[in-house]
Amino acid sequence: MASFQLSIVTPAETVLDEEVESIIVPGAKGYLGVLANHAPLITPLQPGKMTIRKPGDSHETIMAIAGGFLEVANNVATVLADATEYPKQIDRQRAEEALRRARERIKASEPDIDIGRAMTSAERAKNRMHILDQYT
Repeated sequence: MASFQLSIVTPAETVLDEEVESIIVPGAKGYLGVLANHAPLITPLQPGKMTIRKPGDSHETIMAIAGGFLEVANNVATVLADATEYPKQIDRQRAEEALRRARERIKASEPDIDIGRAMTSAERAKNRMHILDQYT
């Protein structure tokens, strides 16, 4: 199978920069797959599971992604992610605490609380726990 270059970049680091056969990412309107020679594309990403298949590798690499953007052009895919984690990197206690705090903020009736931000935080924490449960 043909391959293409994938770069995954977060504000903290370049997580991955190598040749892959395919990726599946959580787009704004559902999951979408990218193979070599994909049409040019820019799309926002939602919190979810990112699946990567590398050349010659019989298994898929799974990552939790906290949202961001995907750009595909000229056989290069670039994921600009808010954050990513491999399942083995996820700290369950930290994710559970983040979910608890987010739920408390959502329930609060204080006018200075950003409900949208709290809901996004809850979604990210639930995604991290789901990835941890499914892939460890």
